[in-house]
Amino acid sequence: VRWANNSQLRVHSYSGFWLNMGDYIMSTIKANDIQNASGGIPTVKGQKLIPTAWVNFNGTGTPAIRDSENVSSITDISAAKYQVNFAVTMPNANYAAIAMMGNTANASHDRMTATYNITTTSFSMIAYNLAGANYDQDYVAAVVMGGQA
Repeated sequence: VRWANNSQLRVHSYSGFWLNMGDYIMSTIKANDIQNASGGIPTVKGQKLIPTAWVNFNGTGTPAIRDSENVSSITDISAAKYQVNFAVTMPNANYAAIAMMGNTANASHDRMTATYNITTTSFSMIAYNLAGANYDQDYVAAVVMGGQA
């Protein structure tokens, strides 16, 4: 966009927004909500760069969600196995579910995570050690990218 006084508004997906007004540059745009005009998750240059869903929860005892977006609940399947349930059904199951887990009291590096059973309504995740034993973790998080129509 270029105005009569030669000021410019430029949008770059790699460096953000900035407004060039001659010798003055504004580098911050604040907004409470950005929405796609036709509904759904907004995109940047046709790329789906915003997480479709994410969750952070305590996985010990009864799982308790600390914070989330588009996650309605967590199901405790068994030791260190959880099902993440979406608040809004995905249009397809072609998304990437990335899981991470840890124990704030023990910085052990022998833990691994995996996601499985990916559907339009949920996915499952597991934490285990190198010996294959499952361990509940007090810090559990997941991010979902994609799955949009």
